[in-house]
Amino acid sequence: MCHPALRRALIAAQHLRDLARLRRVRDRIDREYARPLDVEELARAAGMAPGRLSGQFRLAYSASPYAYLTTRRVERAMALLRLGDLEVAEVCRAVGWAASPGVFRERFTELVGMDPDTYLQRAVTAPDGLPWRVTRPDPVSSRNEEATATEPQLA
Repeated sequence: MCHPALRRALIAAQHLRDLARLRRVRDRIDREYARPLDVEELARAAGMAPGRLSGQFRLAYSASPYAYLTTRRVERAMALLRLGDLEVAEVCRAVGWAASPGVFRERFTELVGMDPDTYLQRAVTAPDGLPWRVTRPDPVSSRNEEATATEPQLA
């Protein structure tokens, strides 16, 4: 059995390593939001179990990896729609939802408070007062492969 002070130092060091891993996962999501990403692959790349990654990510960033990815995709879609150069279907593909345009529309509406077609129309005709960032909390639904967050066990 190790000394309590040494144990606390080891736990603190592990916590810092985990935070660095989580930051790398978040940065990867920010860079690669348009690519297919799943929790298992993100966890494997971070050297963590998927459940641990999901739980620790939620504790660190107040959102699951999937919710964070969804928010990034929707915010990027909002930016593309504000430009007015692309149709909604093109934006859907550009932000990584090519295989599921229905999910794109559902998540966009859930997080922005209006559907992407309305957002595009308002961006072109009356951009004043249009939200530039996600205004709603995390998406209500979650992916099956994500674990629910648990309190970290530090002792």
